[in-house]
Amino acid sequence: MIRLENIEVTFGDFTAIPHLDLHVRPGEFFTLLGPSGCGKTTALRTLAGFIQPARGTVRVDGKDVTRLPSDKRQVGMVFQNYALFPSMSVWENIAFGLRVRKEKAADSDRLVRDIARRVELSDEQLAKNVAELSGGQQQRVAVARALVLRPKILLLDEPLSNLDAKLRHQLRQQLKDLQSEFGITTVYVTHDQDEALAMSDRVAVFNKGVIEQVGTPQDIYDHAATEFVCNFIGDSSALTPEFVAEVNRLSGAGLSTDARSYLRVEKASLDQPAGGGNAVGLSATVVSRTYHGLHSRYVVRSHGADVRLLVREDGATHPDAGTGTTVYVRPEHILQYQPDTGVALTRDQAVALP
Repeated sequence: MIRLENIEVTFGDFTAIPHLDLHVRPGEFFTLLGPSGCGKTTALRTLAGFIQPARGTVRVDGKDVTRLPSDKRQVGMVFQNYALFPSMSVWENIAFGLRVRKEKAADSDRLVRDIARRVELSDEQLAKNVAELSGGQQQRVAVARALVLRPKILLLDEPLSNLDAKLRHQLRQQLKDLQSEFGITTVYVTHDQDEALAMSDRVAVFNKGVIEQVGTPQDIYDHAATEFVCNFIGDSSALTPEFVAEVNRLSGAGLSTDARSYLRVEKASLDQPAGGGNAVGLSATVVSRTYHGLHSRYVVRSHGADVRLLVREDGATHPDAGTGTTVYVRPEHILQYQPDTGVALTRDQAVALP
């Protein structure tokens, strides 16, 4: 559906994207994820036609659209600040593109009211000025304005970032439901890892203009390809060589003690895992405990590593700070990376690493 081939984007002497190859499948919810300034919005705006690449090709449905203006690409765009017209009513904002396209008045009204219903905007709200709406309602207007033109592709640039946490959580599910209902190919930009993991079919993780990894949310979380991805996605504890050596001693796993090693917070436990498996128990001391309602977050120190983990609050008695305990881990859950390149190690590489 979408292919960015050998894309380079420059601004004067600055190269924002040195080399980008990306494929988005038809009907996919694809997210560009990364910290501020990493190039994800630049990539989106290049796809939209707002930025002309210095090199490379943008293809949609096999057609080269690199030199086409944005209004000829059959792309709908929702901006971070919504870019609504404050002097117009909600109806007029949604209908703006239809008027530019010179749709008949009766057809425009039918299309506007149909899309408004789908994004949960009432007839009463259609008559209001956009300034009278809440942030969440304005976000719905921006989405409706993009979808009413029935574009092949929907592009969303951090559309939830200006909303409070509860409303963001609510609207991201509605956005995903709308995307599924329309079956529209969607490219979504965000710096919020939880948003990316919850909404996406696949994710591309950006770092300094370069894609570090593309994969499903589960692939990226469980099998982070680089140290940057491991640290940017989710919450992990950095492990010491002494900790890894103790895991090796207890399990015979053969992990490298020279690699940079990490453990996801939910992969460690203060209780023997159900079924036992190949989990090993390391002696530890509780450093701190913070209560979060359904669970408590612990930090335990073991063989020089401060290991963070979650303990479900089920009424059982849990150790307090300063007391001794045991932390259980499975060797295969330890993520390891080359110290010089930050690239993930395979088990064979971990054993061979000098």
